[in-house]
Amino acid sequence: MIAGKKTQMVLPKARFHDLEGRGVLITGGGSGIGAALVEGFARQGARVAFIDIAEAESRALVERLSSSSEHRPVFIAADLRDLEALTSAVNGAAEALGSLDILVNNAARDDRQALEEVTGTSWDESQAVNLRHVFFASQAAAPHMRRAGGGSIVNFSSIAFMLNMGDIPAYAAAKAGIIGLTKSLAGKLGPDNIRVNAILPGMVVTERQRKLWINDAAIEAMMAKQCLKHMLVAEDMVGPCLYLASDCSARMTAQAMIIDGGVF
Repeated sequence: MIAGKKTQMVLPKARFHDLEGRGVLITGGGSGIGAALVEGFARQGARVAFIDIAEAESRALVERLSSSSEHRPVFIAADLRDLEALTSAVNGAAEALGSLDILVNNAARDDRQALEEVTGTSWDESQAVNLRHVFFASQAAAPHMRRAGGGSIVNFSSIAFMLNMGDIPAYAAAKAGIIGLTKSLAGKLGPDNIRVNAILPGMVVTERQRKLWINDAAIEAMMAKQCLKHMLVAEDMVGPCLYLASDCSARMTAQAMIIDGGVF
């Protein structure tokens, strides 16, 4: 609770019956927003696989959800910066799930770096972690979705690139790039009945954010800009993602959905 504001950290109660039995792959699903998405899809009865580099957190998540989900989530350990490993992970997920209907490109890392400290190596590293894998995961998933008769790709961008934040130049560029990539992929994959949309979260307070970047003062300052005076948490991103993955948004593609409490 921040400054007397109550924040509900619960998953959506809405039921998307068309997601039952669907094959869902989520990148960066071991913690934070990704873990909430894994749980959200699992509770809809979907067959869920997720890719992450953090094995301990990911295996703990699988064990926690195994007793409460119809289908035990599948964890695939892989470094998304390694394109060969990424492609293998996507194909492995499709095989383990029986089909691949939904891809959620969630993985990201919002490292701070001063303008004067950015190097070619650090820039390329940020693009590999935040942008490049979004394309190559989609590239690997597309053939599986074509065989399934269509699908939905949900890319996670961020409002960060619209906030003029001076200490995240590479991250901001990557998150802005995801919007352009979403539209390009939507144009290419639309004839195959594959929809591609993006979610732009606001300042979502996760354990990692609390540890590295965000304190109560920062939360209060952002909430003052929001129309809805609630601290955003990982679970707040689940409902919008379920909607974009489901048939409820069957004619929606090439769109960017902002979930920030009303900053923009």
